[in-house]
Amino acid sequence: MDSSTTPDAGPQRAAGRRIIFLDVDGTILEHGSHISPSTPGAVRAARAAGHLVYLSTGRSAADIHPVVAEIGFDGAVTNSGALVTSDGEVVVERPLSAEATDRMLTALRSRGIRYFLQTRDAVYASDDMAELMRDYAVALEARVQAGQEVRPEDSLVGLAQRRFPGVEEADLGRIDKAVFVSDHEEGIDELRADLGDEFLIVPGSMPLPGGSNGEISERGTTKGSAIELLLAHLGMDAADAVAVGDSWNDVEMFQVCGVAVAMGNAQPELKELADMVTTDVLDDGIAHAFRRLGLI
Repeated sequence: MDSSTTPDAGPQRAAGRRIIFLDVDGTILEHGSHISPSTPGAVRAARAAGHLVYLSTGRSAADIHPVVAEIGFDGAVTNSGALVTSDGEVVVERPLSAEATDRMLTALRSRGIRYFLQTRDAVYASDDMAELMRDYAVALEARVQAGQEVRPEDSLVGLAQRRFPGVEEADLGRIDKAVFVSDHEEGIDELRADLGDEFLIVPGSMPLPGGSNGEISERGTTKGSAIELLLAHLGMDAADAVAVGDSWNDVEMFQVCGVAVAMGNAQPELKELADMVTTDVLDDGIAHAFRRLGLI
């Protein structure tokens, strides 16, 4: 692993067209709506040079922040690999089975764990999750009004202030994944014990309130497996793929792509798996990585 963060060090450009997969939260966005001014230009320059650039995110396709969407991409891996689009075409769509959704909901409700459900078109909140987000927004607004410092992780205020439809409105036959918040530090372990090997349960990449939080997908539905399907569709080699991320739900993406780049703000465990570590999300991390790889 090359852990240098200097922009002129590290792997240089390989000949030919590359395909780049960019995580969103913590990679393009500092959690909320903050983005490095150099990022849009770097993405557009890479595309102008003939490379393909895709989003690869745990977010729903309908939940991509406008500041990200307006950059322009060749497609997206969303809902942690449950949905893949390319050049406006749906390439992969693999929601949870109705049986799996029912089992997941039973586990969440029996533990009293708050949750969002994600589909390709929307995000739905359990009643207690919606209440948690409202309380969180009120608390943050009070801090702002009192002139207190709001930390970077508190930039989730925009998410907290949203009004999500209730889970009773969701089509339970079209659920792609869940995001949960537990009051307990051991919430992730509890759900893993309840749900077993059928599901993949990973720590969340968004700094939601609570003792612990995470994401639940079907075991084989990951960013990595989605990228493999997309590469096959495009007739491209994994050796020409570049993954850029910051959190544990990027592991499978790192394992599949020929080059794995961890952000400077990435979790330490992810940095250990990376071929390169770039600078932080707001310290031109994407632009530095693209330059080091010779993409721009």
